[in-house]
Amino acid sequence: MIFIDEAKIYAIAGNGGNGAIAFRREAHVPKGGPSGGDGGDGGDVIFVADAQLSTLLDFKYQQHYRAESGEHGRNKDQYGKAGEPKIVRVPVGTLIKDIETGAVVADLTAAGQELVVCKGGKGGKGNIHYKTPWNQAPRTAEPGTPGESKTLRLELKLLADAGLLGFPNVGKSTFLASVSRARPKIADYPFTTLTPHLGVVGLSQGRSFVLADIPGLIEGAAEGAGLGHRFLRHVERTRVLLHLIELSVEPGRDPESDFETINRELAAYDETLAGRPQIVALTKIDITETREAYPALKDRFAAKGITLHAVSAATGEGVTDILEQIWHAIHPTP
Repeated sequence: MIFIDEAKIYAIAGNGGNGAIAFRREAHVPKGGPSGGDGGDGGDVIFVADAQLSTLLDFKYQQHYRAESGEHGRNKDQYGKAGEPKIVRVPVGTLIKDIETGAVVADLTAAGQELVVCKGGKGGKGNIHYKTPWNQAPRTAEPGTPGESKTLRLELKLLADAGLLGFPNVGKSTFLASVSRARPKIADYPFTTLTPHLGVVGLSQGRSFVLADIPGLIEGAAEGAGLGHRFLRHVERTRVLLHLIELSVEPGRDPESDFETINRELAAYDETLAGRPQIVALTKIDITETREAYPALKDRFAAKGITLHAVSAATGEGVTDILEQIWHAIHPTP
């Protein structure tokens, strides 16, 4: 399955049918009068959140969605049939924006949630509505009104309780794979994660939460550098962030500067996201050099008012403590 989280589509509601101008011409019905029926209403374009969908891939191949127009009115007082609505199914978490105005049309965050995005046109009145004592044979009817049309941008934001942050290759995918059944690509080179992944983390006493892994961030991500800027939207809905750092061998990098760089990118992207609660953990604590550096790093972070945890996804050290920390951040005690 190819993961697509952005799409541009065109939605067009059905036009209303025209009202009819007709007169009764039947035997034994003298002066039958007007008999033109109303036109049918045009169909709406309705978006529905579907829990079985996980990507906007379908919208890459079909971009135009049109509802049926209403039928025109007919003689013998017959009304036109209303047009069938167009049902457009999207993944849960889809944000729908009007490209022309920039306004948010809908934010579908619950399975089964639906919203009329484009309203169908109204059917016109037939001449049966225009008969008066002084106008017994009206030759007037209303045309149907056109349906709404919009150019829409769809953005998929994954629904997760907690999100993973960090530079490329700090161990986010390994951590997610170790605590859930998610199987993101894992390798010893940067940017192995090219699409977001979700995993359900199970805890004792039947507790669970959803954890999202996004591609690693680098400096300048908010302005388009690297890959992570495309996927920051997927942690916007999270309630807590697990920020993983490492003791890197790359020149000019250290855990403290990495932490500050990522937070600058978050603030540049969205101040609200930057203010989200964070749990900070030093990964790969099973490596001797990392374990030896941990006490000094813990003191440096403590001076900033931050508790630095230590974790190893490879051995499981510190994992349970981190998961409990995440759970309590998601479900704070009143």
